[in-house]
Amino acid sequence: MNIEFNKNEDVNKQLVYELKTKLKKIYQGGGEKNAAKQKEKGKLLARERIAYLIDKGTDFLEIGAFTADGMYAEQGGCPSAGVICGIGYVSGRQCMIVANDATVKAGAWFPMTAKKNLRAQEIAMENRLPVIYLVDSAGVYLPMQDEIFPDKEHFGRMFRNNAMMSSEGIVQISAIMGACVAGGAYLPIMSDEAMIVDKTGSVFLAGSYLVKSAIGEEVDNETLGGATTHCEISGVTDYKHPNDEACLDSIRNIMGMLGAPQHAGFDRIKSAKPKENEKELYGIIPENRDKQYEIMDIISRLVDNSEFEEYKQGYGQSIVCGLGRIDGWAVGIVANQRKVVKSKKGEMQFGGVIYSDSADKATRFIMNCNQKKIPLVFLQDVTGFMVGSRSEHGGIIKDGAKMVNAVANSVVPKFTIIIGNSYGAGNYAMCGKAYDPRLIYAWPTAKIAVMGGAQAAKTLLQIQEASLKAKGEVITPEKEAELLKEITDRYDSQTTPYYAASRLWVDGIIDPLETRKVISMGIEAANQSPVTRKFNVGVIQT
Repeated sequence: MNIEFNKNEDVNKQLVYELKTKLKKIYQGGGEKNAAKQKEKGKLLARERIAYLIDKGTDFLEIGAFTADGMYAEQGGCPSAGVICGIGYVSGRQCMIVANDATVKAGAWFPMTAKKNLRAQEIAMENRLPVIYLVDSAGVYLPMQDEIFPDKEHFGRMFRNNAMMSSEGIVQISAIMGACVAGGAYLPIMSDEAMIVDKTGSVFLAGSYLVKSAIGEEVDNETLGGATTHCEISGVTDYKHPNDEACLDSIRNIMGMLGAPQHAGFDRIKSAKPKENEKELYGIIPENRDKQYEIMDIISRLVDNSEFEEYKQGYGQSIVCGLGRIDGWAVGIVANQRKVVKSKKGEMQFGGVIYSDSADKATRFIMNCNQKKIPLVFLQDVTGFMVGSRSEHGGIIKDGAKMVNAVANSVVPKFTIIIGNSYGAGNYAMCGKAYDPRLIYAWPTAKIAVMGGAQAAKTLLQIQEASLKAKGEVITPEKEAELLKEITDRYDSQTTPYYAASRLWVDGIIDPLETRKVISMGIEAANQSPVTRKFNVGVIQT
């Protein structure tokens, strides 16, 4: 019996249980009372609409389930930012689905709602995925309009993206299944086709109350912008349906007639399960994030047949690079080694740290994958780059810059899974959010911050103590311990995967056993977008 393995397994299974418990609560949206109100109107709930729309027995890869988690407390919260987004299959075609959740503040747009919608559109544009919008929203949440309306990455950017996608031939279909008000009215009408549900769907630039206030006209919302008005008088909408189900059936019918997409040509053969037991992933990741483990034990439980062609095995060992397959797709894997290794020069290297030789190896491997048109998978458990005079004299900055350059300019699709630490510049070099991974997901064991909690807390404590001493306060050992705990607790709360997911620094948090599915669906999406840009790293520091 391996006591350490069993302990890790217990802890990580508990983390996954907590994840699934949190998701169940989020899936309830605005709660039973608000859900009942929607049902009384004869409407399906947002998640019911998606379940009805997608092909039976297929996966739905949700994007941003934890968006806005723990935020907007003064406004009563905003689960999933009031909108559900994800990649699903409709009539056999992979697409992006965006569905407003009217149980959450009538589907009103909060600042994080806009950010989430823009992320969904970004994924659709990068992968040339058709987009299906299921519209049911009261429009901008007016008390926070200054945080959602005027800036470049705010509400208006979405309509700009509508126009850009249309010009690039990316199909967009909208269904108006509830309210669709003001600026939000442009989203469905800028889509290729817009359908509306009779009696529950309505679309107008200004509702009846605002019309009366603005021009004194008295008119009800149905006459102003209901299905009959827009399908038979204005011609604004293209299809009129009696209920949600008929509307969704129409979308499925249209999607079944789309022409086939162009393919990027990423290599895929028949899928095979890893020979190593995938469930043992729970026992491999240590409870203590500072402890060592062998990254090959993770890789062998993610790749098909547990087969991995390792690149430069004996060189730059603090990063493991190599070729394998995930669900049949050929991938290049760049992963942080978490055990202490010894170089052939006799140098001991800490696990999770990027050294000059490992940065050099990873750079070359990333360039090779671009040359071979092989998608890249980054497995992050990184504490940063090596520091100290020896590393500085050896040129760690230029070697790190080479790696960042290769990651930034890479033209093959990149996918990032944060399995442990994601600290400082290591986050950047290992393809953090700023480096445009097609998808980025975290395990419940992830920690994302500029540096580890212990180091950061001590630094922050020194700053706070200096400030207090300048004011003449005496810092007793008891006071110092109290301050350190307060600072550490606050800092640690900001490094959790839930904190990151609520702000969309990652697309979601997953059970480690879902990793292969996420990567496979991501590459399948990316394969619908041919690589057209030439790989060019520009000037590399040598």
